[in-house]
Amino acid sequence: MTEIARTPVTILGLGAMGTALAEAFLAAGHPTTVWNRTPEKAAGLVDRGAMRSTDIADAVAASPLVIAILSTFPTTLAALGPAAEALTGRTLITLNSGTPSGARDMAAWAAEHGIRYLGGAIKNVPAAVGKPDTLLYFGGDRAVFDESASTLRVLGGDLVHLGAEPDLAALYESAVGATLLPALIGFFEGAAMLSARGIQAATMVPYAVKWLQMIESVLPVFADEIDDRDYTRPGSSVGLFHDAIDDDQELAESGIDVAWHEPMHDLLRRAVADGHREHSISALFEIIRQPYRSDMDVADQFD
Repeated sequence: MTEIARTPVTILGLGAMGTALAEAFLAAGHPTTVWNRTPEKAAGLVDRGAMRSTDIADAVAASPLVIAILSTFPTTLAALGPAAEALTGRTLITLNSGTPSGARDMAAWAAEHGIRYLGGAIKNVPAAVGKPDTLLYFGGDRAVFDESASTLRVLGGDLVHLGAEPDLAALYESAVGATLLPALIGFFEGAAMLSARGIQAATMVPYAVKWLQMIESVLPVFADEIDDRDYTRPGSSVGLFHDAIDDDQELAESGIDVAWHEPMHDLLRRAVADGHREHSISALFEIIRQPYRSDMDVADQFD
């Protein structure tokens, strides 16, 4: 193994993902230092050869590459405060959750202290760390990304540099992540419907997977419609979804809580009010880009 591949690494934060990152670096032969607010969480990693530091400045000083995977950007900034001087001249990569503005604040703080910074995100679960198809993407200085790539590839084989702006990973994380909770709630609602009939949720999984694959197949079409701002050749129209709103009442009467649908109904009503009834469902993009208008505002347009 080359010397570059054995770059010493410090991991800050030992939740499920931070622990998985540390395990991957240890397995690849990297000298790995770990720090966590609760030092006891490092015990298993120490048994595997990690060096535990109870002082964050000492942990940072142990490695030229520091990866922080704490909960949010404000949490990360607060934790790194005592280690700012030790971080000067080193590379800091954040893989925590947070907003684009939080990433920009992080980058500004890093620049102020002479720290080389990349904002990143890992797009998979802890069990997938280190697999060839696991995606990690980053925003920030391309030179820093290039210098770190061989080490970062230990964490996943699909590495992407999104651009020079340090908030791009957080931006894409927010944009792509917007699909997660609605999709999961939809699955949970489906499970509730089946459960009401005494049917196990597991029976739905093959069909749900096929449905998600269908959604995957139409995303490029919707993306083109949005980028071109042309919604005139609908595969599925706004009106088709709007006309199904009343069907939810039947679900509600069967004892299923469908209150979470109401914000989606509001989008559909606003789209129809704005003349998108015969347009592709992707025209909802135009509504989401607008300042929020309540149902009362929409009703006023029909009076």
